[in-house]
Amino acid sequence: MAVARALNEAFVETARRVSPAVVVVAVFRRETPPKIDPKVWDSFPPEAREKLRKVLEQGPPPSKRVRVGQGSGVIVREDGYILSNRHVVREAQEIRVRLFDGREFPARLHGVDRFSDLAVLKIEARGLPTIRFADSDKTRVGEFAIAIGAPFELDYTVTFGHVSAKGRSRIVPDRLMDQDFIQTDANINPGNSGGPLVNIEGEVIGINTVVGGPNTGIGFAVPANLAKDVAEQLIRFGKVARPWLGVEVRSLRDYPEYRKLVGAAAQGVVVMRVLPGGPAADSDIQEGDFITHVDGAPVPTAEALRNAVRRKKPNETIELRALRDGVARRIKARLAPWPEAPDPLD
Repeated sequence: MAVARALNEAFVETARRVSPAVVVVAVFRRETPPKIDPKVWDSFPPEAREKLRKVLEQGPPPSKRVRVGQGSGVIVREDGYILSNRHVVREAQEIRVRLFDGREFPARLHGVDRFSDLAVLKIEARGLPTIRFADSDKTRVGEFAIAIGAPFELDYTVTFGHVSAKGRSRIVPDRLMDQDFIQTDANINPGNSGGPLVNIEGEVIGINTVVGGPNTGIGFAVPANLAKDVAEQLIRFGKVARPWLGVEVRSLRDYPEYRKLVGAAAQGVVVMRVLPGGPAADSDIQEGDFITHVDGAPVPTAEALRNAVRRKKPNETIELRALRDGVARRIKARLAPWPEAPDPLD
């Protein structure tokens, strides 16, 4: 019984400490009355046109503020920088943030990152409580996971479960997105997006971003290490600098016909294409190479290779271990900045 009480108090204390650094993000659009088409105007009877003309002479009616969504966020800097999801604010013409103490602030969009689905908002306030990030690489499957947010407009709802899995990919159809999700069975619903997934110590292990589906009991979060890096870059530069290797690869598990060439125990990725003009084209990487390591770390899947590259900086040089025609090779390649494409939210 004493152990149960201690665990109960641990959950209560975690919610008490973390909730003040969680915010509710409300998103609005402005709707203005439609203009009258001249052809429609001419179709009105003379008396109706005269009445409408008098109304219009009084000036156009004010635009109507319409709420189009709600999500959550976490305060990452005491001077008003807030981390949330890009998809929470993508339709916003106006954003308002409500704090745990009831204060409400207008917010401006400071920066977005389409590949991680993260966004940073800014409100004019100081002395705010902030969250603490955990080292998500050290988060273990089976640990307690606590989600705090505003699902279904039920502000500061606390749910708990476990870390069900790590490194989940292919969760969303966009192949360009960072997909290294933490999976949890803590109840996550629409409105939790942008809010924290925390451990029993009250440290953020992920930013909730994907609901697995109705009644699935599964949700996904952007790992804290990635979220922290993206937040820091968005705050400092307004964008995220990503490195690019310039190869198309397939995991060996998805290319079984290649396994007989590298052995049953081999783990890695097969280079299907070296992109012309990309950084790999200036290295010794060739189509058909079987890459097993990046800077000494194993890359058993295409997602692992991408994550290893993502953790580097543009213009850094990496060393790949690869097999070519059964011969082990070490190949150096210099990463380039990711080719920029306009984001509709920029």
